Amino acid sequence: MLIGIDASRAVAAERTGTENYALHLIRALVALGSAHRFRLYFNQTPSDDLLPQGDGVEWRVIPLSRLWTHLRLGWEVAIHPPDVLFVPSHVLPLIHPRRSVATVHDLGYLYHPRAHTRRSRWYLGWATRHNARAARRVIVDSLATRDDLARWYGVSPAKTVLAYPAGVRDLAPVADPDEVAAVRRRYNTGARYVLYVGTLQPRKNVETLVRAFARLARRGLLPGDTRLVLAGRRGWLAEGIDRAIAASGCAERIVIPGYVAGEDLAALLSGALAFVMPSWYEGFGLPVLEAMACGAPVVCSRAASLPEVAGDAALLFDPADEGALAEALARLAAEPALRAELAVRGMRRARAFTWERCAEIVLSTLEEVASEGARGT
Repeated sequence: MLIGIDASRAVAAERTGTENYALHLIRALVALGSAHRFRLYFNQTPSDDLLPQGDGVEWRVIPLSRLWTHLRLGWEVAIHPPDVLFVPSHVLPLIHPRRSVATVHDLGYLYHPRAHTRRSRWYLGWATRHNARAARRVIVDSLATRDDLARWYGVSPAKTVLAYPAGVRDLAPVADPDEVAAVRRRYNTGARYVLYVGTLQPRKNVETLVRAFARLARRGLLPGDTRLVLAGRRGWLAEGIDRAIAASGCAERIVIPGYVAGEDLAALLSGALAFVMPSWYEGFGLPVLEAMACGAPVVCSRAASLPEVAGDAALLFDPADEGALAEALARLAAEPALRAELAVRGMRRARAFTWERCAEIVLSTLEEVASEGARGT
């Protein structure tokens, strides 16, 4: 069987959640599916060590500066159709094989429309409806996304397939104090820090985290050298975060180091007093798993899919309740035993999610869809 995969998102220079999902899932699919052939479609030439090539894996580099999916990829799969097409992190081209599978990661734009531009909301809505309608099966990251597809777009649960992702492969606590210290210096974290990693945008609810940290700082409930590190790229409407920091009264203790290089992530997480995921909505929340894998005590909101991911290995709070977040952080700062317990639970929880298991489910789905096409169903 020839499996075509849109690998364009996997080669992004600065990968975030969906791009990392594409990269790690494609790697796992190729490793697992040696009985099949794979054709990976790129809009730019990837580095040689990013994804495999040869031994049943061919690359199709088909560059185009704009409308690559619908014009270039659509034309390619129409002229040279694979047995089944998989789009893990974007949208199916308008012209696509009848035997196609797509992943829908989340419907957060419906819950928090003001966190997106009008154009972005329109496109996300169109792309999600298109994937749900056009794909033979829809892969979802969580039960929350499956239920949202049924609620908002009437997608039958029988059409969706749940395949939990995992975090960055081989993430583990960094025990070398020199390596942790070097990363702390590189990102100006100080010795004690509360960490957020993700895009700086309204949907992530970073402003509530800033206000909760400021509340603790004003009341002296955090040691004076504790910093809040907001790591990640600036997104749309990040100015609200700037205003919250300016009004916090402790702006000198808040660090914004920008995007975190992949090779620094484990050490940055390992050295954190706590990792916080305050989002209003997440389709899955890979950073939670990554923090757990590195032994960072986790505090996360109980919105959407996050309780599915965190299980009993995190302190959960209502994302609208600044006081509850502040209380959770104060507990972690004051209770070393609680931090140690959450670290152990988190590492155990993270091991339950693997790319191999995710790839097994996705590959089985691709095989099923291809066989339906062969039977003419």
